[in-house]
Amino acid sequence: MKKITLIYLSILLGTAGFSQVQENIASELVILNVYSGEEKNILRENRHFEAPNWSREGTFLLINAGGLLEKISLTGEKLGVIHEGIVSSANNDHGISFDGKTLVFSKNDKGLGSRIYTLPMEGGQPKLITPAYPSYWHGISPDGKLLAYCAQRGDEWDIYAIPTAGGEEIRLTNVSGLDDGPEYSYDGQWIYFNSNRTGYMHLYRMKADGSEQQQLTFDELDNWFPHPSPDNQSLVYISYLEDQKGSHPFGKDVKLRIMHLSDKKSVDLTTTFYGGQGTINVHSWSPDGKWIAYVRYYKL
Repeated sequence: MKKITLIYLSILLGTAGFSQVQENIASELVILNVYSGEEKNILRENRHFEAPNWSREGTFLLINAGGLLEKISLTGEKLGVIHEGIVSSANNDHGISFDGKTLVFSKNDKGLGSRIYTLPMEGGQPKLITPAYPSYWHGISPDGKLLAYCAQRGDEWDIYAIPTAGGEEIRLTNVSGLDDGPEYSYDGQWIYFNSNRTGYMHLYRMKADGSEQQQLTFDELDNWFPHPSPDNQSLVYISYLEDQKGSHPFGKDVKLRIMHLSDKKSVDLTTTFYGGQGTINVHSWSPDGKWIAYVRYYKL
């Protein structure tokens, strides 16, 4: 019960999916080639922004800042706020459907907490998908029919799926502890996620129906947010160097790692940097599977 209380407090304080603006921080948007190690620094500003998505056609990056979603070109040009006046109070759990037609985002509804919405990329009105709260979106199935998300129901945080059109939610995990960050593989067979069900935060996967749950990491790092690659051969994820006791706070020593699924072995993609919450919460692979996007931070 104590662990659940701490996790719930972290949600309220902005450390478990809720977007909390950090002061006196510079944010740097980076793309990293997972094969060559080449990095390109796209945008650095003395403000706080988070959680880049790569557009499905590969022409821009989507970030959140101050509750708004902004488009940034691959050369750092600001392309404007997406659906300004329509999307507001968005947190860092957002993304685009595989066909590029639908925006999915989690919104901090006043007095309720986070709930999940969809919106056509060309515009329209947001549709509430999860009346129950708090609900934090992380994945959409390749066929676009299902959303996967982390939600608190009662005293437990588990992973759920729900039809993208709305309907009854389906509970996929049912163990003590926090299950978070669910994301579908590109072939739709697996959902990858992180869980501290053993007392430490590790990566897992399960079949899309919740069966065959398997632990993937067994090291002493605090591992979060596995993002499967377009070729289904690897995962990129963020590791805190120290146990975060079931939360993923901002402003910690972290690094990005890649796991090759053929042998379940991981190697570092970056050296240690200042990051955490907002660095790589959501899917951020380029469509060609060569690059990932992330944010690192600097104290001013």
